[in-house]
Amino acid sequence: MKKLTLLACLFLAISSISFGQNPIKVACVGNSITQGPGRDNPDSYPLQMQQNLGTGYDVKNFGVSGRTLLKKGDYPYWNEPQFEEVKEYSPDILVIKLGTNDSKPQNWKFKNEFTSDYIQMIKEFKKSMPKKGKVYICIPVPVFQDNWGINENILVNEMRPMLMKIAKKTKSQMIDLYSPLTEKSDLLPDGVHPNKEGLGIMAAEVAKAIQ
Repeated sequence: MKKLTLLACLFLAISSISFGQNPIKVACVGNSITQGPGRDNPDSYPLQMQQNLGTGYDVKNFGVSGRTLLKKGDYPYWNEPQFEEVKEYSPDILVIKLGTNDSKPQNWKFKNEFTSDYIQMIKEFKKSMPKKGKVYICIPVPVFQDNWGINENILVNEMRPMLMKIAKKTKSQMIDLYSPLTEKSDLLPDGVHPNKEGLGIMAAEVAKAIQ
């Protein structure tokens, strides 16, 4: 009987290890900087972050190139399949890195709607998240060349203060991806998109914030 009891205890211990807590689900929403060389490419910042965080986390890349947070932007993230896929994934942690494409003139003319659209997006995603789920808002990486209409001045002087207010209003946390790359223009070859090393710095910063 004692031997049976010991075996039962051992089985329960093994079971608790094998069927323990599920990995923490992390959804990374963003534009081409999030998508990187591809959503399933190990060089993308979300998948580099997966390596940093380890098996206790399940990181998914929901980045879509060229997309805006603004609903009236030229290519709104709202209209993409990934918008619904994030909800279906029901993440424990949501990381949003949108805004770079919103700084283009054809998009920023709707800047008065940026704050309300951002808050609404967070509310939409929160509906499918656990009660204790966390949202992180990223300050976009620096722009060293105003290519494709992307405007550094708007990102820094107009959008950043908005992001801080949005974070406060939605009780989200902020991740600064601007400062770590400020002196590293060589890691953004086209002035906008970080290379593998630059994406690695992003991955490390986000991982540090959410751990």
